[in-house]
Amino acid sequence: MAKILVIDDEKAIRSTLKEILEFESHSVDLAEDGPTGIEMFGSGCYDIVLCDIKMPQMDGIEVLEKLQEQAADVPVVMISGHGNIDTAVESIKKGAYDFIEKPLDLNRLLITIRNATDKTTLIQEAKILKRKVNKAYDIVGESPAIVKVKEMIDRVAPTEARVLITGPNGTGKELVARWLHEKSNRSDMPFVEVNCAAIPSELIESELFGHEKGAFTSAIKQRKGKFEQADGGTLFLDEIGDMSLSAQSKVLRALQENKISRVGSDKDIPVNVRVIAATNKNLTHEIQNGNFREDLYHRLSVIIIHVPPLSERVEDIPLLAEHFNQLICSEYGIPPKVFRPDAVDELKRLPWTGNVRELRNVVERLIILCDKDITGGDVKAFASPAF
Repeated sequence: MAKILVIDDEKAIRSTLKEILEFESHSVDLAEDGPTGIEMFGSGCYDIVLCDIKMPQMDGIEVLEKLQEQAADVPVVMISGHGNIDTAVESIKKGAYDFIEKPLDLNRLLITIRNATDKTTLIQEAKILKRKVNKAYDIVGESPAIVKVKEMIDRVAPTEARVLITGPNGTGKELVARWLHEKSNRSDMPFVEVNCAAIPSELIESELFGHEKGAFTSAIKQRKGKFEQADGGTLFLDEIGDMSLSAQSKVLRALQENKISRVGSDKDIPVNVRVIAATNKNLTHEIQNGNFREDLYHRLSVIIIHVPPLSERVEDIPLLAEHFNQLICSEYGIPPKVFRPDAVDELKRLPWTGNVRELRNVVERLIILCDKDITGGDVKAFASPAF
């Protein structure tokens, strides 16, 4: 159950709360004033804090502010015998989870603690899940080429500059886009991805800008587009070189005016979106061939980050293989395999036309088909999908 800290200057209240909460199988520590409670909070690991508002030396609102500075995720429930609406509103604004008046309603107190415990559990699970997701999206490597990419991400991410990511298929352009978002000031807002190559040209405008009911035959209801979904966050336009010229003109307008209009509507909708684009094509050649708008290219390419093919960072293959080994074995719930030195050498010799994506697939295949130790012979035998 929960570990609870009770901060109250009334001994009778402290003793009563301790007795009630321990009967419910919670672990309870007591503090008779604000400074003591803050010190105990700093040295302990609590799930919930119950804090009185009217106390000598330091009132509950001050205590709440100090606790928020130390650990904003821990729910703090304020309790007071002099409760009024203004006090309750102030404490909630300062970050309190809830406000309960004395004399305490036992049922409400226990429900509040249960809900606060559930919230703490959800926050912890979300943090664990985010760490797992971030690990899956790690940019692995120590080669000069990949170090340069990481340095560019760190420098560019905190700005609002638009970024064009270039490089062959399978090099990890999406990872660069995700880390630009994660390290930006928009990281708490949506990251919305659109694969321009996977959407038919006649549907791309509806996908990006949304549509009104009846705008076309299958438009049976109003729908928000990706620009609206990404409002406040980041919109990643993958394979933008495959976007139709008609859609390109509308994207250009959205970037120029920070507003869009849904298909079938003349109404302008303001949007606040940072656009990151990626392509495996040479856009300057596409411009010369009349397939891509030059003005859109210049709007998108404020910063250009080139992700090198795996053949230009062969020294990263051992790190990448071990990274995928740990990740995939964790997903399968099995102990990591061991790549023998001759297996790593053999991996380095392969051409890797599919880049990092192909390497991941090969590592997964080797994990499934090989024994605990993966040898050079195994790589020769199973590196090809046809083997």
